[in-house]
Amino acid sequence: MDDIRERFFDGSTFADLLARPKDNGELWDAIYKRARLSAAAEERASRLSGHWHLLVINEDWCGDSVNLLPYIARLGECCPTIDMRILGREANRDLMDEHLTGTSRSIPVVIVYDVDFVERGWWGPRPSPLQDWVMSEGLALPKPDRYRHIRTWYARDRGETVVSELLEIMEHLDD
Repeated sequence: MDDIRERFFDGSTFADLLARPKDNGELWDAIYKRARLSAAAEERASRLSGHWHLLVINEDWCGDSVNLLPYIARLGECCPTIDMRILGREANRDLMDEHLTGTSRSIPVVIVYDVDFVERGWWGPRPSPLQDWVMSEGLALPKPDRYRHIRTWYARDRGETVVSELLEIMEHLDD
């Protein structure tokens, strides 16, 4: 547990991520500037009673991450009991390998820790409806068509599903 606590606080904040040179830097900035939580999500977050640490395993080149992390960051900004840090997948293979999607090191992965840094659940790498689509009909499409559909899905969803799914994890544990 001390190792996780130390690794968490050694991780990057979202502001750190935005400030450093990265792949798709303009896209990261643009999505973050547009990212907003719904009033319903903010209300749900305000009702959380515990303190939560969200540890994100990520690489800045990941298209899913660029579409999801800005909304997860906004969740932490609206709720003072949620703290988020980001670790690189390649530098943290042990954590990644404990949170695989099947046999894949798919990212992002969000590990949910309570106030004492006890792991209480994890999420990733995509919102459930999108992941279901990718794993069924999406894999049959050529990559450019699949990625176009994924980008369109994210643009329409505006982070609603990832925020809701993360809140569900914390709400369930908050009872």
